[in-house]
Amino acid sequence: MTIHTMTPEQELVYLREQNAKYKAQAERQAKARISIKVSDKGGVSVYGLGRFPVTLYRSQWERLLAMTPDIVDFIETNAHLLASKE
Repeated sequence: MTIHTMTPEQELVYLREQNAKYKAQAERQAKARISIKVSDKGGVSVYGLGRFPVTLYRSQWERLLAMTPDIVDFIETNAHLLASKE
């Protein structure tokens, strides 16, 4: 059955299903996008990890990034205790 041979009720159901499918797809894509911007106060803001951006100043990011091996080790050691959010 094509959209042209549907009753108005069937067409409405079909369009609602399509709309829900496209909304879910857009939400998945929005969650997958991570972007970086300079904040108004000169910090580095990372968007797309959660509801709010993660904003740190340059020196804070540098200190955090220098700890990358320690953070990776910590995550691996404590993997059984950590939750994961997709």
